[in-house]
Amino acid sequence: MNTNKNQPLNENGGLYILALRLVVGWTYFSAFWRRLILADKLNPEAAGYIGEKFNHFLPNALGIKPIIEYLVTHPDLLWWAMVVFTVIEGVVGLLFMFGILTRLMSIGVLSLATGILMGSGWLGTTCLDEWQIGVLGIAAGFTIFFTGSDKYSLDYWLLKNKPGIGSQRWFKWLGSGSLPLNHSLLSKMVLTGSLVIIFITLFTNQYFHGGVWGSLHNKSVKPLVEIANAKIEANTLSFEVFRSQGVDVYGSFLIGIRLEDENGEVVLKLDGDALASFPEESITNQYVTKVKPGKHSLIIPLGARAILTIKDSRLKEVPEGKYRVVLTDISGIEWSRETEI
Repeated sequence: MNTNKNQPLNENGGLYILALRLVVGWTYFSAFWRRLILADKLNPEAAGYIGEKFNHFLPNALGIKPIIEYLVTHPDLLWWAMVVFTVIEGVVGLLFMFGILTRLMSIGVLSLATGILMGSGWLGTTCLDEWQIGVLGIAAGFTIFFTGSDKYSLDYWLLKNKPGIGSQRWFKWLGSGSLPLNHSLLSKMVLTGSLVIIFITLFTNQYFHGGVWGSLHNKSVKPLVEIANAKIEANTLSFEVFRSQGVDVYGSFLIGIRLEDENGEVVLKLDGDALASFPEESITNQYVTKVKPGKHSLIIPLGARAILTIKDSRLKEVPEGKYRVVLTDISGIEWSRETEI
């Protein structure tokens, strides 16, 4: 350990990343603060439940989609996962700001940022905000692992006042101080890690947004409702809807459902008023985020998947042939799916 009081205890730059450590730490601790102190976002019955936000990640998540889908189909496990995730964010963020076990917390920051990137890096209406949060968090966690903390941290206090702890090898790896590695190996680790991170940055930028080459795309701008398993049996029309794109803060507002024959003639039609009073027992939701009737339309939030069932006596009389289910959003966008009987 360097005993010159005019020199930093960590010669790798721990003093100079103070602002970065404080800001990044707050971004994670503030998630805990918002969900438990400023609002009740861990209540599954309350508006803004964090589990529904997690459900919004599902349609275009990268690599972790099966995990998200499993959790949103098991609400009890989802709640526990959200509680644990929130506590981890709070602990990591707070300890990161105070600079205690800085390197261990930097691994936490890097891990949390990777989860955010993989799950929600595709979201962002006016800018690539979730992607930016993810890649910058990864870079910050990686950088601060190598610098550790210096002055203005609890690690620094331990290094100065508790040399028995500060000189321990485990503390150098989990806390702060100079890493017990030679400069040549450190240089290689920094270069390798940096190249991996810039690769992840460019790959996810291209994967989610086409941001490196080709045409830019933003899946958060306008809604997309996918239709599947459309079928007509006796007096019943049923089909599955899945909202896979669009703004996450409000739903797609469905103001029309119609069934057309192969000549384009309308066989059955429901307008906005009919959809606003759509019977909830005719909606079979599969995830935590639910399709439900609203004041003037049927609301389909981002990530929601449900089977809609429409019973009408006129369906008994339709002849065999090809038909098309057409959904109309309040924006005028239409989606369709063919079926036949």
